[in-house]
Order: sequence, then C-alpha cells, then structure tokens
Amino acid sequence: MIPATTFKGKTVALFGLGGSGLATAKALQAGGAVVIAWDDNPDSVARAAAEGVPTRDLREIDWASVASFVLSPGVPLTHPKPHWTVGFARAAGVEIIGDVEIFVRERRAHAPDCPFIAITGTNGKSTTTALIAHILQASGRDTQLGGNIGRAVLTLDLPRDGRFFVVECSSYQIDLAPTLNPTAGILLNLTPDHLDRHGTMQHYADVKERLVAGAKAAIVGTDDSYCELIGDRIERAGTMVIRISKRQPLANGLYAEGSRIIRAQQGATSLLVDLDGIQTLRGSHNAQNACAAIAACLAAGVSEEEVRKGLQSFPGLKHRMQPVGRRRQVVFVNDSKATNADAAAPALSSYERIYWIAGGLPKEGGIASLAPLFPRIVKAYLIGEAASAFAAQLGDRVPYEISDHLERAVAHAAADAERDGEASAVMLSPACASFDQYKNFEVRGDAFVAHVSDLEGVTMLIDLPTGGK
Repeated sequence: MIPATTFKGKTVALFGLGGSGLATAKALQAGGAVVIAWDDNPDSVARAAAEGVPTRDLREIDWASVASFVLSPGVPLTHPKPHWTVGFARAAGVEIIGDVEIFVRERRAHAPDCPFIAITGTNGKSTTTALIAHILQASGRDTQLGGNIGRAVLTLDLPRDGRFFVVECSSYQIDLAPTLNPTAGILLNLTPDHLDRHGTMQHYADVKERLVAGAKAAIVGTDDSYCELIGDRIERAGTMVIRISKRQPLANGLYAEGSRIIRAQQGATSLLVDLDGIQTLRGSHNAQNACAAIAACLAAGVSEEEVRKGLQSFPGLKHRMQPVGRRRQVVFVNDSKATNADAAAPALSSYERIYWIAGGLPKEGGIASLAPLFPRIVKAYLIGEAASAFAAQLGDRVPYEISDHLERAVAHAAADAERDGEASAVMLSPACASFDQYKNFEVRGDAFVAHVSDLEGVTMLIDLPTGGK
C-alpha cells in the first residue's frame, strides 16, 4: 500500500467503495487523513464500515471542512450528467480528484525521480502496459504494474528511487488527475469510445491529451488525426515528442515495416527488432504496441539488447490473442477478450488459416464487419445464442457448424485442423459477450484453455488455469 501522507490531517470525502475506492480510502487513512466515505450501494457502505472505513451520507456532511473530494473513476464527472456528489463538491469549491492523482502527489513528495510510465489510448493500452512491465522485469528492474490493469495504483509498493511504475490510465482516471506528470507518457490511438461519459469525441481527446501533455517524454501514435494533432500541439508547447506508427514511415520516431520495427532519426533509419516469430506480438496492432513499449523503455534507460530480450520472452496478455497450446502445425489461440466484431478483427487479421470458434451473447451488427476477413477462415464453429444469427451472416461464404458448446467446438476444430495438415490456428475469438454461457470472458477463456489441455498430443504453452471448466 502507498499511504497518502500528502493528505495528513486533512478531511477527505470519498465516493465509490468498490475495489479501488476501498483501497483508496485505506491509503488515505494510513497516511493520516480524516476520511468520510459513501456509496449509493448500501452493501458497499456496510462492507467498508466493517473494514474500519468511516462512512456517512455525503449529503449530510459539512463540505466547508473538506479539503479534497475523491471520486471513483466509474462515477460520472461530466456526462451524461455529473453525479450528485460532484455538485456538492463544486458548490463548496472542493477539488475533485482520483486515486491516480493521489499516487502522483505521493511520488512527487517522496521519490520524484523514480521512473513512472503512464499509458493510455482507445485500443492496445493493456497489452502495451503489460509488455513494458515485462521488459523491465525481465531486465531485473524493480517494477510495479497497476492502475486500470491488475492492481489499484494505491495498493502498489511505495515510490522510491530506482523503482519503476507502469500504470495504465483510462480516460476516467486521467480526468481526475489534474497534475499527472509521468516520466514517459504514451497515447497510442483515439477512436470513438466512452462518448456517453465524455459527450463528444473532442472532449474525449482533450482528456486523453492531458496524460502526454504533462509528460517529460511523450510517445504519441500518428495513425489517426486526433493523435497527430495532439502530438504537434504538445511539441509546440515544449514537450519532447516521440512519434510512432504502424502504417507509415516517419522521419523521426519508431515505425513498423511489416514485422520490423524501425527507428528513424533525422531521416536515417536502423532496425531495432524484428517481431517475426514472436507469437504474442503478431499483427499490425501489436506492432504499434511494440513501438510504444520500445520507445518508453529506451526513454527510461533500458538498453536495446534488454528490450529485444524482453520482447522475445513476452508471454502475452491473458485472453488477448494468447497462444496457449500447440500440436504439430496447429496453434491454439485464446482471444476470449474479443467481445465484439471490432475486437475480433485483429486476431483474425493475424493468421492466414483459421478454425474459428465464435458466438455467445451477440452485439448489434453481429459479424457483418468481419466479412473482408472471411477468406482467412477455413471453418467456423458457432456457439451460444449467436450461433443461428452468425450462421446466417456467414451464409455460403464460410463453411460452418453449429457446435452450441465450447467443448464440442474445440474438439471438432482441433480434429479438422489436424486433418488439414497445414499451419493453422484454432482460435476462440467470439465477437460476443460471454454471459449466455459464462460469468465473464475470463471464465470463458479459462474454459477454452482447459478444453485444449484435454486434447491428446497438445503441448501447453502456458500454465493451466484453475477451475476453468
């Protein structure tokens, strides 16, 4: 835990007592703050009170005595309308912050020079965050990973010299972190997302910009117009910008040329690494993630050789294009996190011959947008509620069977791929939510891994999950 010592003796109101909110309340208490916490869910209030966190309805407190208001990132700050607590805080002139801002203040107070890499973007931020942390850990550096992935940021170990912090930040967290100042800040890309919480695409982009605007070194994707403009703007304001691209050569920065990651400096180029053969970093989207991770690690003092070794040993992010097993020329890929068609597209784009397991609780539009990728699919195995609708969308363009359940789909796909005799992938990339048959996508992915492990002759590439079936 990171005790919030910068709030010692101050009264802090807090709303939102989920996992990160409860951790924040305890960090504030440990640092000597007077905490008043609340939640709209009575069960959350009761749990917090049972764990020693003082609770009180924030409608009834004296806001004039409150120094700071900590809001859970999941609670609306602006759109569709501010939460009722926001109105109380603003009327009293109380700052509204989140747990990432508390972390930033603790780092600044106790170890301002400890490396802090912050990552955001619409897509790819979790893989990039995990990849950076893996490279650092593989090189023997003391590394803390958290934020919007893994552990809540205030449950990490204390900031100290030589300790690296790798923190994924959602737009909600950035919105509540006004003094965010990472050593290296990464903005991967921007596409329309969370507009129900930000109102417009421009406001969403403005929030994301704050992470790189306050960075010592800003690593910015150039493959969409929003990020390109942000990179230009913050560079004019004096921030050092390192541009990355998965689509086009750059005069300065890092870019992908197929699987090759190229560094350009004043027009001169050099090969940094070739991702060919690294199964966990297949596809152009992962080339962008790798460019960002390499740039951040180099900016943080990691050597090129250490970066190359870390890339080679990256195990991948669980449930995201994760190679989990192999039998001769067939690789088994767990992409259970792909809960809609757009999310399934990167995996389908990364393999030439696919035995595709798809289906579950369907999203609007189904798999129509994936039609350009249908030629890569040798056969589809359809499960869950979406099976009939997906069959209709596939029509006569892709052979398919309605397998209904995942275990049958894995068995049949594996058998067909084995008979094929060519290099291919048996892939769970459902393009659907899991809730018709599984509690969440993690349970679905673990079930896939367990079923693969039951196949004769399969060499598993990862440790088996517990309770997967």
